[in-house]
Amino acid sequence: MNFLLTAAGVRNETQRDALRDMLGKPFGAANVVYVPTASVAEPGDHGWSVADMNRLYALGWQEFDILELNGLPRQLVLDRLLHADVIYVAGGNHYHLARSITGNDLADGFLEALRSRVCVGFSAGSMIFSRHLTGHSADVIGDTADLHVLGATDVQPPFGLFDWYLKPHLNSPDFPERDDAWAERIAARADFPIYFIDDETAVRVRDGEVDVISEGKWRLHP
Repeated sequence: MNFLLTAAGVRNETQRDALRDMLGKPFGAANVVYVPTASVAEPGDHGWSVADMNRLYALGWQEFDILELNGLPRQLVLDRLLHADVIYVAGGNHYHLARSITGNDLADGFLEALRSRVCVGFSAGSMIFSRHLTGHSADVIGDTADLHVLGATDVQPPFGLFDWYLKPHLNSPDFPERDDAWAERIAARADFPIYFIDDETAVRVRDGEVDVISEGKWRLHP
């Protein structure tokens, strides 16, 4: 499995080069499917989502599909995932995204599609692959409000692939509270490894090997 897990999408040359290398062919010869599900649970202006979609579209794909995970027949969703070379999972509410996958019985088929494709995550779309996506981690991170807005107190990790958790937007101007002190407070109470990454960083996973590519700043706890 190949993952490029970003905080804010594919937005710099290092990330674009990494994606092209993982894909093994030009963007113009590949199909991408964009999954916006996490974004619909977020209120307010969605200019950030439009900007991300436009940035990805501008890479010049052979085919650019948009796939909502809710409300469509299960097999139709899985067939469109299988049709893509790159599965791009967009940002928003990671708990809504996880519940959409488990609630629509998509986890096994989604996982099968991931085995032979490149998966790019943007924020929430990067967070759903950890086995630590739970009510406990929500308490540790301080994300319980994102669960409560869905009328929930717990969440089931849809995949449980990684033994570490990813928290995006370190030192982001869009999240001014997420500074180094914020990361240190979370790290002090966490009982699982966490990658804190800024908007110019990605965690790359290739056939089980994990590394970080960055034009910015990141930290791993512990």
